[in-house]
Amino acid sequence: MVPVCPGWGALMLAAQAKQLLDGEPEGVAEALEVVSGFDDVLVHGLARVGEAQSGALAAFAVALAACPLRDRVAEAVEKVRAGSIGDEHLMALAGGRTALLGAVHDAYLGRLDAALGRTRATWESTGSNVEKESGNLLAGCRSWLSELAITGWRGVGHDLVEACGNAIQAAYAEPKLRRLAVLLDGLASELRAASPTATMEHVPVRRWADLWSRAMLLSQPGALSAPAATTEVSGRLLILGVDIHEHETAVQFQVHGVLEEAGAQPRLVRASISAGKTNTVSGLPLWRLLLGYPQMLKGLADHSVLELSAMPLLPSGDLVWLDDRAAATPEAADPFATARVLLAVAVAPPVPPLQRHPVRIAEPVLLEGQVLEGGSIEGGSIELDPGRLPSCGPLTPELVKSASSCIGLLRWDAGRWHVQPIAVQTLVKKKPVTVHNGQWALGHPDPKVAKASSGAGDTVAILRERAGRLLRK
Repeated sequence: MVPVCPGWGALMLAAQAKQLLDGEPEGVAEALEVVSGFDDVLVHGLARVGEAQSGALAAFAVALAACPLRDRVAEAVEKVRAGSIGDEHLMALAGGRTALLGAVHDAYLGRLDAALGRTRATWESTGSNVEKESGNLLAGCRSWLSELAITGWRGVGHDLVEACGNAIQAAYAEPKLRRLAVLLDGLASELRAASPTATMEHVPVRRWADLWSRAMLLSQPGALSAPAATTEVSGRLLILGVDIHEHETAVQFQVHGVLEEAGAQPRLVRASISAGKTNTVSGLPLWRLLLGYPQMLKGLADHSVLELSAMPLLPSGDLVWLDDRAAATPEAADPFATARVLLAVAVAPPVPPLQRHPVRIAEPVLLEGQVLEGGSIEGGSIELDPGRLPSCGPLTPELVKSASSCIGLLRWDAGRWHVQPIAVQTLVKKKPVTVHNGQWALGHPDPKVAKASSGAGDTVAILRERAGRLLRK
């Protein structure tokens, strides 16, 4: 029996989509306008604040007048106008921008939860220990970020981009700073590819401002300290699907699932596994970067139920994946059956303060039957977005368009809602099939393709062999 639930399940109602799309939440348009004004200041640079930029900064300070950052932001704005800005002022500006977008995030997520009928846990501040031993490394990162803000995106050239090399290399060498190092490396790569930016026709204003603000906050002492409230959980993990984020130098596999614990209500969780790579590693060989996680690979490829034992869980609902604390059982769990039965009753995790940004919303939903029409939902009001389909999975835009059922991540981006498919049910040669992103985790089903991938064409194996030679020398 499939329960009749108020969520996006087997019996999705048009009223729920209408509730989600019924205009902008109050204050959102004004907040985004203020953020856009601040982002325009970063385009020109804090060293070149004209009348328009000065007005945008004044509006920025007024928008934050009712929050705890009021005094710091007001001081930072005055320092920018006076031309004597320091690290603490840039941090206040980055924090204010993050607070505004966090409010927008909360407004959209609140509406989403109301439309889905989804219960969400409350975030409880846990505090963290400020670790001072990386102070010099963090200061080096902030110094480069300060130069970017002062110069402005239109003034970036190769010399400024290359100036971050030593800071990024030092951050990579410190395990606790890897997240910041990857973020800075990605921003530097984008700026390097665009340099000199003065000749660019269109600057990715919002994206670069997002990356700068997050990097500025993560470079503060204590921002990357381990949360104190990590707990250990045991139970059954039923996988819904995997979202794959691929970049030139890194890839992340973010697995979404439902955790069943004895005597507790089911809850939505995530497990993220990241790996460094080169730009030559793409497509099917990406899975070979996860050979150290056999239980997770089996769970993805075979839909196996994973039995967890004392697996660390962060307050954000993210499992700190330790493969030796998971065991793939003989029992299989169909993701669509899991979604139909458990999505409506599973408790969603709270969102940590630094992750409250509208583009980070990615909520698992199930869409079925008449709501899917040629790759759109409810007549096109919400679209299925095939633009995020990974290169290492079998999902294609054609399969998405012909789907009769879809498990996806409901996202907000570029001013509208869309669903990113991670698994679909459709017809192939008039036969019903289920296709999902993790289907090739243990190899391609075609023996010829699998043999080519594991033979001389295996880029990962070639790079590992060459790295071994260098280490032996």
